[in-house]
Amino acid sequence: MGSIRIDAVEAASKKKPLEVAVPTEKVSAYFGKKVFDRAKMYKYLPSDVYQKMLDVIDHGAALDCSIADAVAEGMKQWAEEQGVTHYTHWFQPLTEGTAEKHDAFIEHDGKGGMIEEFKGKLLMQQEPDASSFPSGGIRATFEARGYSAWDPTSPVFIIDDTLCIPTIFISYTGEALDYKAPLLRALCAVDKAATEVSRYFYPNVTKVQSNLGWEQEYFLVDEDLYNARPDLVLTGRTLMGHDSAKNQQMDDHYFGIIPERVMRFMKELEIKALELGIPCKTRHNEVAPNQFEIAPIFEPTNLAVDHNMLLMSLMKRIARKHGFRCLLHEKPFAGINGSGKHNNWSLSTDTGVLLHGPGKTPLDNMRFAVFIVETLMAVYKHNGLLKASIMSATNAHRLGANEAPPAIVSSFLGKQLTELLDAIEKTDDKDIFNLSGKQKIKLDIPVIPEILLDNTDRNRTSPFAFTGNRFEFRAVGSEANCASAMIALNTAVAEALTLFKERVDALIAKGEDKFEAIVKVLREDIVTCKPIHFDGNGYSDEWVKEATRRGLDVETSCPIVFDNYLSDDSVKMFESMNVMKRFELKARNEIKWETYTKKIQIEARVLGDLSLNHIIPTATRYQMELVKLIEGMNRIYPAAEAEELTARNRKIVCEIAQRIDRIEQMVNTLVENRKVANVIESEREKAIAYHDTVVTLMDKIRYEIDHLELLVSDDLWPLPKYRELLFIR
Repeated sequence: MGSIRIDAVEAASKKKPLEVAVPTEKVSAYFGKKVFDRAKMYKYLPSDVYQKMLDVIDHGAALDCSIADAVAEGMKQWAEEQGVTHYTHWFQPLTEGTAEKHDAFIEHDGKGGMIEEFKGKLLMQQEPDASSFPSGGIRATFEARGYSAWDPTSPVFIIDDTLCIPTIFISYTGEALDYKAPLLRALCAVDKAATEVSRYFYPNVTKVQSNLGWEQEYFLVDEDLYNARPDLVLTGRTLMGHDSAKNQQMDDHYFGIIPERVMRFMKELEIKALELGIPCKTRHNEVAPNQFEIAPIFEPTNLAVDHNMLLMSLMKRIARKHGFRCLLHEKPFAGINGSGKHNNWSLSTDTGVLLHGPGKTPLDNMRFAVFIVETLMAVYKHNGLLKASIMSATNAHRLGANEAPPAIVSSFLGKQLTELLDAIEKTDDKDIFNLSGKQKIKLDIPVIPEILLDNTDRNRTSPFAFTGNRFEFRAVGSEANCASAMIALNTAVAEALTLFKERVDALIAKGEDKFEAIVKVLREDIVTCKPIHFDGNGYSDEWVKEATRRGLDVETSCPIVFDNYLSDDSVKMFESMNVMKRFELKARNEIKWETYTKKIQIEARVLGDLSLNHIIPTATRYQMELVKLIEGMNRIYPAAEAEELTARNRKIVCEIAQRIDRIEQMVNTLVENRKVANVIESEREKAIAYHDTVVTLMDKIRYEIDHLELLVSDDLWPLPKYRELLFIR
């Protein structure tokens, strides 16, 4: 066995679970220990400042800058009691990660010494260097000025010795250079639009909140094995590797007993997450070997996005303590399930969840129908944009594979909701809004109680499924920033609700009864958005043809899918809802195309290196061993007998030679194709060239290498195989 591989496998097999302190408190006691939450604001802030902060957080009041010094002093006092020495503005640039620059709580005291100090102006805003963050042409490289500004609706928290302050990040000329700024605008837009529609039914509603509950899937791989795979280290996924004889086909890993080493990791992760205010609730084995999931309780969308970004960072750090590497790539291993981040989305007021139904009264049920249908209108009108919001070079490997939804956005509603919408469309019966609640199923087992059935089943192939009181956007990728999908979805729903209200109000102005006007517009929209409703098998070839007939976006090329951001409908939506301007959208697309190209470029270079410097030399070495064996057999045995005895080895030698030749030729072509693509000036056209001429060739090279893996002697193969990577020892 190759020395690097044997050392890695042996090291992995000898690892014992890391000892983790057993929690001595209730799980709830850890919650928020490292967060400057309401209880700590109440303790460390003057009462009038505390009330003003609550008004900002709960009611969206403008932040009174005059209280900044008092808030900063309270934060510093609390933080210093926790051993904190530095602070940072924590933001989410367009790199898919987070950014932070740490400064100490010190200033000159004017007497030749230093003093601990943290003023309100340092809390409110800072000036990070913007030149090295992606801007899509909004800022030139030599224009370095950018600003981070405090988001008081997301509480500050402590990591190690640093106070982290969630902020937006904008350019010197005011354009958003991050995910949070447009997300906050989208949330304002949907709040305004949904509140106005809600008042048709509940006049006292003053605010609508967008909620998000993400389900984070991930893989764990032993760190020694990870380090022996250059492709994993450099790209996050295996660029080669034949299927293990056993992977997920027995379905025995799903919801199975969590391995001891993994459980220790999960326990520490949960405690650290709870301390940071992340309300982790669920953990379990996922479908694929070494794949797991963690999920929190629902939260306001802005906070949920921040918490997910923070959790992904925590996962990577804590995994290394336990001898693992956490893989968030959507498809780190071919042939088994990839990892998603299902975004469970809903809208709620102080009176309840707007998407929850059936309700107790016909009025509740009419409200339920309106918000369901207008969400479907948003998804129908902007199905291509929603796909673009979750598309990436990494997620493209996952969509349509195994359990992931296809790259066609549609919505599953279930039998009861489908029948309700059909009935609203086709009947004038006023009792149509008298709906029943959950049905029961009685089992013929005396000790088992009746089971309450949800109003819908689940459809695992649906990218956007209604699941009882929320929609589950299943197509979001594991390593993505949830904000991308939430910006598109909340803005689209805000637009749909705004247009709905305009049309209803126009009918009312003409003398139509309010509720008759609502039903009339509702019926029109039910008919309009029918093409997005699909409860069948999203994997079938028939669905692709049917979706095309319905006018849905069926494009699968990642760079071309990004075009949806710049369609007339998308630009009009973002601008009318005051979320982003056309040139901001164009700049973000430039970043998306450039990022796509760079990721494929890195993968292609790694694949070429591994092919020429690892795989081909190993295959050649084994080939020479077989040649020597054949020559030896020819010397020992008569010609006819030697021919018969060495027939299999001769065949293997020839096959290895043929596969090596094809690999060398394709790697050379791969390099040439990259050279041609690299001189294309347009980032869009360059990304398309990489998709069309590089990605497809990489798949063909992999095919040859994976077959060589089955031919070459196991003790020579240089890279850990799937059977070694996918099963934690």
